Amino acid sequence: MKITGAVLERIADPAPYAASQPLRVGELELAAPGPHEVLVRIEVAGICHSDLSVLDGNRRRPVPMLLGHEAAGIVEARGSAVTDLVPGTRVVLTFLPRCGECAGCATDGIRPCVAGSAANEKGELLDGSSRLTRDGEPIHHHLGASAFATHAVVDRRSIVAVADDVPPEVAALLGCAVLTGGGAVLNAGRPRPGQRLAVVGLGGVGMASVLTALAIEGVEVIGVDAIDSKLDSARALGAHAAYTPEQVREQGITADVVIEAAGHARAFETAVEMTDLGGTTVTVGLPAPDARASISPLALVGGGRTIIGSYLGSAVPERDIPLFAEMWRAGRLPVERLVSATVSLEEINAAMDALAGGQVLRQLIDLR
Repeated sequence: MKITGAVLERIADPAPYAASQPLRVGELELAAPGPHEVLVRIEVAGICHSDLSVLDGNRRRPVPMLLGHEAAGIVEARGSAVTDLVPGTRVVLTFLPRCGECAGCATDGIRPCVAGSAANEKGELLDGSSRLTRDGEPIHHHLGASAFATHAVVDRRSIVAVADDVPPEVAALLGCAVLTGGGAVLNAGRPRPGQRLAVVGLGGVGMASVLTALAIEGVEVIGVDAIDSKLDSARALGAHAAYTPEQVREQGITADVVIEAAGHARAFETAVEMTDLGGTTVTVGLPAPDARASISPLALVGGGRTIIGSYLGSAVPERDIPLFAEMWRAGRLPVERLVSATVSLEEINAAMDALAGGQVLRQLIDLR
């Protein structure tokens, strides 16, 4: 079938991207789903730093590639082996499919799926195949989703069904921003009532961490970012306090659990420095592969501190997405407040500029 999508043609084009136009919106061919795959009509897709990190060259992926991984849509068709999803079901796309059989899948979300990670790096679906072409030439899949398009074919293990009462604007964010940021809080940080939790880096994922932590009764939540407007946003979301990294150091502010969501080495250092005695640093940001940080091993040993890496929020999507949906339904997780703007697919390059400039939390592409 013919679809319209945004294909990344070149990596590391100069900014502004509105001028260099590394993403080209146009017509592609999408093959029918295989036996274990599903055709999804995309309703809404979120624009995430993981998309930007491919575009700017921090995360090398093969091109041309149809970007986009945070999305919600409606099942339109299913392969012969898919029996548990009927057409018309709203689903959330997730960016790391789990095969359910490897050593990583046996860790309850702690380790990534081996097969899913390998497929993502190659730009393939979980079984090693591709369903995208343009003028007869193959187009790579992004994180098993390729959601910056009107339709996507994905492996059944890359989607989670949600109830119809969860609007697509909310459902899309559950698959990445909330699953990563909120999962880091619930699955890795695990703050207890009476403790303080800090979030370093207040983008979409970091703000999702803030919202999730605020849903835990008795936890004090503070935000940390170098951009004043993001500190204001954190306070508006309900954070008990918000500081710049300089203020953290000057005032000696510490926390029992610190979530690092900036994806920068210095932010990681800040997060470790402000982790209290016996506390836990959870790092979820994705810095450049050659980034290096400096920390004191003595501070870890002498202070009984712990550092945890958390990919996809150490989540099991089939377990955690329904949990977050229920938290939203109960009014405890106002995910809508993460949305900065809604844009069209044709505005994708300018939207990447806004994301790179730290001007937004989450921009949504409305594909309906």
